[in-house]
Amino acid sequence: MRLIFLGPPGAGKGTQAARLVQKHGIPQLSTGDMLRAAVAAGTPVGLKAKAVMDAGGLVSDDIVIGIVADRIEEDDAKTGFILDGFPRTVAQAEALDAMLADKGLKLDVVLELDVDQSKLVDRIVKRAEEAKANGQPVRKDDDPEVFKQRLEAYNRDTAVVAPFYRERGQLKVVDGMKSIDEVSADIDSALDAIEVAG
Repeated sequence: MRLIFLGPPGAGKGTQAARLVQKHGIPQLSTGDMLRAAVAAGTPVGLKAKAVMDAGGLVSDDIVIGIVADRIEEDDAKTGFILDGFPRTVAQAEALDAMLADKGLKLDVVLELDVDQSKLVDRIVKRAEEAKANGQPVRKDDDPEVFKQRLEAYNRDTAVVAPFYRERGQLKVVDGMKSIDEVSADIDSALDAIEVAG
């Protein structure tokens, strides 16, 4: 199963992706992790990325697509994968489609966690408080001001990706404001429907 998770920061993508990894035995691919791994491994694409990053630049879509293309060739991704935090723009979505088509692959589904953004800041503050109470480090992303900036960037750049997939009939929207277990159950139902249809 090849799927993409969409939704603003704090929507619960990481939590739900981790559950799908366990259930389906497919890797969750984060572009940040893949980028760091490619740089560390010294792959041709990794070396290109390192040169750009060392110069203080942003890694181009071509490089990111190259890194995703290499990563999904690895054994653990042969039966599927979860893309989290990518694509972030319509251009990336189009490039991803083209790259998958070149490999004779296609996405099975794009899952969007739909959340009430006005309540997300509260959710993040609560997550930070729980981490502190449990003696865990607070993610720097969980600073309310940093979080608001990330949300603005998402709304500006990435929110347009969902309509792109909706037009192709690949988007399934799940209510991300329910409890974690309820969201998981809704995701499972959405995936079961695809497997039946497929």
